[in-house]
Amino acid sequence: MTSNSNIPDFELACVIVNFGLGSKILRAAKKAGISGGTVLIGRGTVKNRLLELLSLTDVKKEIVLMVSSKEVVEHVLEEISEKFHFEKPNSGIAYTTSVLQVIGARSCKSEQVNEERGADNSMYEAITVIVERGNAELVIDAATEAGSKGGTIINGRGSGIHERSKLFSMEIEPEKEIVLILSHKDSTENIVSAIREKIKIDEPGNGIIFIQDVSKTYGLYK
Repeated sequence: MTSNSNIPDFELACVIVNFGLGSKILRAAKKAGISGGTVLIGRGTVKNRLLELLSLTDVKKEIVLMVSSKEVVEHVLEEISEKFHFEKPNSGIAYTTSVLQVIGARSCKSEQVNEERGADNSMYEAITVIVERGNAELVIDAATEAGSKGGTIINGRGSGIHERSKLFSMEIEPEKEIVLILSHKDSTENIVSAIREKIKIDEPGNGIIFIQDVSKTYGLYK
């Protein structure tokens, strides 16, 4: 049996900031040691009575995804958190999750799966929900009612045996929405249960949920 003791520890860093800051985050990350990353467009949900009255509860967001060694990721996020003042509310949040294996990235070579990885006793978990377009708000509503502080919505596309349909004899892939929610571990079960019930996710084609351990967080406030 091959030992995993010499396999590098990799982390996926997810940084969520207001629209327009994604490229700046990536440039700062590269300067601090990250080889590259991906910037996605999404929207965040803000629960504030004044903003609701002004119909400004949806805030355009950018999500930066980066993978590197655990040591590099921690150093980079410390630098980013300080540079972009994540200690201030609504300045941005970031979290890391464990990566078992990296394929296709020259700077993150790992020929074997590191099965010994685990979260560093974080109090948080990342809930990812993939649903049909138009249902993300239902997910956010259910999560909020169960104790969540909000989430981030990303648009995407998906194809599956229950979702495929045809138009003029051509298969089309319906648009999807991806909801990212950071949850305190004590609240995760209630939040997931509320989402399952709200959108009947156990019925075929209604979506999927997966939960990840979070290694470290930045910019989160109770």
